[in-house]
Amino acid sequence: MSLESENLDLIDLISERHVLLRNLNSQLWNESHDLHISNSEWFIMARIYKKQPTISYVTKHVDISRQATHKFIKNLESKGLVEVSKAQHNNKDKCIRLTKFGEECFEKNEIIKATLEAKIIETIGIEQVTQLKQILQTDWGL
Repeated sequence: MSLESENLDLIDLISERHVLLRNLNSQLWNESHDLHISNSEWFIMARIYKKQPTISYVTKHVDISRQATHKFIKNLESKGLVEVSKAQHNNKDKCIRLTKFGEECFEKNEIIKATLEAKIIETIGIEQVTQLKQILQTDWGL
């Protein structure tokens, strides 16, 4: 760990690691694929993988503005990764789902993330990774 990171508080350390991992994941994806998918687009894809939620549901469950979420969904649709259709229960609402191509891309990205996780396990050990996951999943009462 660098000298600069030794002076960071918990929140900044978590943020630094998150940015590092997301950038590394993005770099690995871009090295082997011509299609650029932003971190926000991956985040939306994760919320709809193997589901068919409404766009309003997705908007409420991602920490991205409503306008930006709609823009990202349009981008995903133009890339052939998602399909938007009218909701059966409500003519105003629209549902979103990954296309077959979108699912394939998402699953390939999951393999990249699993590879990164394996490298982390190799470096810090399975016990530390398991403990870190448990800590991150715990209700911190905030």
